[in-house]
Amino acid sequence: MQRIPEDMIERIAASNDIVEVIGSYFPLKRAGATYKALCPFHQERSPSFTVNPHKQLFKCFGCGAGGSVYRFVMLYENLSFVEAIRKLAQRAGIPLIEQELTAEDQARMDLRRRLLALHRDAAEWFHLQLMRQKFAVPARDYLKKRGLTAEVAKSWKIGFAPEGWDLFGAWARQQGYSVRELLESGLVSRRGGEDEDADQNTDDAQYYDRFRNRIMFPICEHKNGDVIAFSGRTLEANPRAAKYVNSPETMIFTKGEVLFGLHRTMRSIIDKKSAIVCEGQIDLITAYEAGVTNVIAPQGTAFTDKQARMLKRYAQEVVLCFDSDAAGEKAAERSLESLLAEDLGVRVAAMPPGEDPDSLIRSQGGPAFAERMAAAQDFFSFQVDRLVRTPEFQSPKGRANIAHKMAGWISLIKDAAFREAVMGQVTTRLEISMKEFANLVVRVKQPGKGKGAADPVPENVATPLTDPNFRLLALAALHDKEACDWLRAAPFRDLLARETDAGLVLQILESAFEPGDRGSQNTFLASLPAGDEATISELLSEPPPAEPLAQASDCWNALARRQIQRHIEALQARLRTPGISLEERLKIIGELTELTVSLREVPPPSRPFLG
Repeated sequence: MQRIPEDMIERIAASNDIVEVIGSYFPLKRAGATYKALCPFHQERSPSFTVNPHKQLFKCFGCGAGGSVYRFVMLYENLSFVEAIRKLAQRAGIPLIEQELTAEDQARMDLRRRLLALHRDAAEWFHLQLMRQKFAVPARDYLKKRGLTAEVAKSWKIGFAPEGWDLFGAWARQQGYSVRELLESGLVSRRGGEDEDADQNTDDAQYYDRFRNRIMFPICEHKNGDVIAFSGRTLEANPRAAKYVNSPETMIFTKGEVLFGLHRTMRSIIDKKSAIVCEGQIDLITAYEAGVTNVIAPQGTAFTDKQARMLKRYAQEVVLCFDSDAAGEKAAERSLESLLAEDLGVRVAAMPPGEDPDSLIRSQGGPAFAERMAAAQDFFSFQVDRLVRTPEFQSPKGRANIAHKMAGWISLIKDAAFREAVMGQVTTRLEISMKEFANLVVRVKQPGKGKGAADPVPENVATPLTDPNFRLLALAALHDKEACDWLRAAPFRDLLARETDAGLVLQILESAFEPGDRGSQNTFLASLPAGDEATISELLSEPPPAEPLAQASDCWNALARRQIQRHIEALQARLRTPGISLEERLKIIGELTELTVSLREVPPPSRPFLG
């Protein structure tokens, strides 16, 4: 296996005009200096898909997709980055020169390829057991009882893992898969744990199938549909046995980064701008086959931050459709923090007591389920309505507890106008003072895993440039070489490292990107995740600033003053601490004096909105 060098990536991009490439897939219409078309990635009536020949970028202002010619080919043809490079190299008639990977990288890529092949073959084998074997009759009967026909089982590649101790493992070894590959996949386990010499151990009795006597649901990667894991449902009514067993995390599967069914439902979610969240695989499949196709299911009941971030790319809101029991209510609560952190609207669809989406659809039909989803309340209305009906609401202490719970949820809302509107609604229902409740929202610890402290943003996730300082700095660095060089010569890492929202600006300044150099632009964009690439592409498509160097200097001063002011406020708060010693007080006063002098030396920004 080989690696494609960066100068080759630049050359291929420069030889493939983005207008010509996209125009070979569907017609583009000139609109001034750009070209427009209906977006191929979501349904729309008026064109919001724009191609900029000068910048060699595309951008859809409807669904948010955007980037270089490589990104378009990847999205349109569902290709990997390397596959897109090869396709465009062939189109331009450029012989592809590749560099050898290290032995370690080669081994990892080979193992990944083998694990994907193993999961693909395993899905076929499990499916054949379900459809053809006599011992799978109870599984077929169960699925039939749940309304899942043979056609549905074929469409979703539902399978069955037989009861035997090592039936799957023995079959897989006969197909040429090694014991090490089977252990790495998580489909096979070893008694007493794994050892480094697994492939040399020929005692098959030491290995056993992870999934036995379970209906098997393949879990697929959402972009290309590759099977990367399984979820197995037991047929036994045994309270000591887990109802569902999932694959362990492997090099191709991370539980908190996958949404079941998204590879089938993503287009519908984009079109409707809304995702209905079900608890289980059968709920999702039943809804999808009944015509409600904008559905997904987390691998577990509550959303993770990465799942919420992924869903934000395709939807503007989610409708939580968990079971009506206490576990379902807790799942909805645990999902809130991650979803609101991505500015997703959150609604809750109440299910009738004892019902789940699967049973409701089977008894009342798909349209009745769709109507219930459309009538879902926003999360805060749903919760306050539920809580005021509880016995707890009848006592002053209970009402105070409810107020604290609602305040914790409301404190997660990022939009100030929405937060105030929800507070007004809640105070009316709880019959409490708006002023006191507003103070409570400020004071209360946020519920959930964060306990009020925001999780660090992963380096590969784009941070929205809502702060004007960072947006203007990014514009200056992207469009003007003088401003970019000035920032790189300054101690930008020291300044920006203390700012949580400066990730994209840091990426620009730390890269080899040069304003106006299309080759370095393509290389830089190719190195970014899709979300970052779309954000940078949007900034590159904007007009250049009028005075980029002055703008960069202004933003720099604004950030420096803000950081000094924060330090001053923190020291002033320490001075007010009861019992502080005289020695520490004098030390703090000395630091405050130095900071005050430093603040005076930094010119105030000429733009009043910076600071």
